[in-house]
Amino acid sequence: MSAPIIGSSPNRVGGIARVTGQHEYVADILVADALEAKFVTIDCAHARIISVDASAALALPGVLAVMTAADMPQPVPRFGPQLEDRPVIAVGETKYHGDPVAIVVAETRDLAMQAAALVHVEYEELPAVFTLAGALDPSAPLVQDPSLRPKDRFASTNVLREHPIGWGDVDAATADVVVEHTYTFPMVTHFAIEPHAYMAAPDGDGIAVWSTIQHPNWLQKVIAQVLHMPLAKVRVFAPDPGGGFGGKQHAKYEPLVALAAMHIGRPVRLVLTLEETFQAVRRASAEVRVRTGVNRDGSLVFEDIVADYLIGAYADIADRVVGKGSYPAAGPYNVPNVRIMARSVLSHTMPSTAFRGFGNPQVNWAVESNLDEAARAIGMDRLQIRLHNLARKGDAFIPFDTPADGHWEQTVLRAAELIGWDSPLPEGRGRGIALGVKSGPTTGLSYSTVRLLGDGSVVVFAGTSDMGQGARTVFAQIAAQELGAPLGWVAVVMGDTAVVPYDQQTSASRSTVLMGNSVLQACRSIQKQLSAMAARLHGLDEAQVTMDRGVIHLPDRDLTVLDVLVPGLGRLGGELTGNGEVRKDADPTHPLSGAPAFFEFNCTAIEVDVDRETGDITIARHVTVSDVGKSLNPLQVRMQDEGAAIQGLGHTLMEHYIWDEKGRLRNPGAIDYRIPTSMDLPLELIGATIENEDGPGPYGSKGMSEGALLCISSAVGAAVRDAIGVPMRDLPLTPERVWRALQEPSS
Repeated sequence: MSAPIIGSSPNRVGGIARVTGQHEYVADILVADALEAKFVTIDCAHARIISVDASAALALPGVLAVMTAADMPQPVPRFGPQLEDRPVIAVGETKYHGDPVAIVVAETRDLAMQAAALVHVEYEELPAVFTLAGALDPSAPLVQDPSLRPKDRFASTNVLREHPIGWGDVDAATADVVVEHTYTFPMVTHFAIEPHAYMAAPDGDGIAVWSTIQHPNWLQKVIAQVLHMPLAKVRVFAPDPGGGFGGKQHAKYEPLVALAAMHIGRPVRLVLTLEETFQAVRRASAEVRVRTGVNRDGSLVFEDIVADYLIGAYADIADRVVGKGSYPAAGPYNVPNVRIMARSVLSHTMPSTAFRGFGNPQVNWAVESNLDEAARAIGMDRLQIRLHNLARKGDAFIPFDTPADGHWEQTVLRAAELIGWDSPLPEGRGRGIALGVKSGPTTGLSYSTVRLLGDGSVVVFAGTSDMGQGARTVFAQIAAQELGAPLGWVAVVMGDTAVVPYDQQTSASRSTVLMGNSVLQACRSIQKQLSAMAARLHGLDEAQVTMDRGVIHLPDRDLTVLDVLVPGLGRLGGELTGNGEVRKDADPTHPLSGAPAFFEFNCTAIEVDVDRETGDITIARHVTVSDVGKSLNPLQVRMQDEGAAIQGLGHTLMEHYIWDEKGRLRNPGAIDYRIPTSMDLPLELIGATIENEDGPGPYGSKGMSEGALLCISSAVGAAVRDAIGVPMRDLPLTPERVWRALQEPSS
């Protein structure tokens, strides 16, 4: 029997092409006769469009079209994953800075940019709201027309939806100490290395679309709906994107590009600049008020949480982010009384969307920080208050939902050990610890097809997007292990809706668990066929033949796959095919439309040095420990945890959008918007995993790509507070903000 490939860390499939620049991203794909597109926008957020004069642009040789809402099908199509509230182009008014008023299509990109600058838009600036306070003011202008939300009790407000959840009786609960504070979390962008890019081309009596999309099948449905085509006539190509982090989950400008291509009858490309990408996708900012009731022995009595998320001009998937992200807001603790009210609030800012952590980091920052303050209020160690209340495996910490699915105390104790929780600290240094829990996928549908070819090589067809999480490698490992093929003999095909079977989506850290199980199921279907073939060849009953890890076991000997496959297929040759289907249906009675398939659980512990003269923070030691069930590829697991950890330091220490009085984004791009660089990395970064093989995925695995980001802010904030003795309640923890807190300490 060959050595197991599951649990090893082979070279990543496609990794060499990525690091050598050979990988083809959407913007690298050249289609003959393709035109280039550029948006026309106006220099404010909210305005009534009076007229669009494109005559000067159209006079330029090589400019084929300047399309506005008037050139679209009427009524102008709207789309959206939750609510179909977003028009393909601005209709009557703009809703945010960067909202396209027109799209210019020309022979070259430079010409498209030149022509866009010549389009004159006459507009009247309208009152706008850019903050939670402004949007929630009863006199605030409405972001959306109430007619878009008929029979909605919030239609005449800027509240899109409320998400109440809870148990017990918070109002009747009494605690020895009550700690109440308000915390804020900033707007940030995903900053994937690859900006968003789109292309569409007429394809016979259908259309082909290329996109940096995470959900190709979902995009296929949107395009089919907008163009009134059957799904079979819409083909979506989705090459592996250069990072997604949730920002590429759902359609943004693909419907507009598709309409332009069909209107002109030629391929049309739209490649956003980094600055334009800033105006296309972001994470929702939030303001969270937390009341924590705790007894002197450290027992949590209640959590009362109000979380308002500023989601932007259209729903996108942001309201789902609010509902699912706030659902486990009380944390991985046994709290007898919980009340959570989360609201998605519209504003005249670009629509927010999914972002790694899916709404949970916003509330985690507040709730874990408040728990630290509660521990200090009763004089209890901050680690011990967490261990005292932490749910143990099997505890229904959310009473009506999936019980705790891991020995989470092992994760916490390991992190405490690695950070040296009880060791003394030098002057100016602080230590913090925080826990994060996130609901995994609540619904799902993943089909796969696996082909075992006549020479023993394997082809895996899967609709998942590999945006850096290493899905191709894991699927290849599963197929290689199950069918006895060398890893180099396994090809994984993705990214073409005309070729690969349906996959609902690539999000919620579901790839390994849902699609991985589907691939495993397809491989085991082939194993059954091989066992039946071996039984036929050797005159045995099928019950006498088994197969494991690519080896066929007969009563008296073991055979390789080729020992059975070659004679079994015979002179005609051929192949064996297996199909997998993993389905997690929706539950309409559940607040999230389904119980989580698993939980992502992480403990992060941080040590910081704070310069009291400048407010500068240095991460001296960063420890992240995740409960992963089983590391199918330990190196990729480590990469995901470390990547999430550093990404979380961005919104914790530096990243935030800056707006002016007209709602214009003032810091798009890499110069004025800071993300962590090598100069900002922790001096020591330590990662570990807890593996009890107790997950629902292949070989006991769990999804884990988001867990290490959940509680970065709360751990860093706790460490800073420990170092300077002043609580910090507003992110990011920039040097200026820390310095000001030291000058004017609050309670």
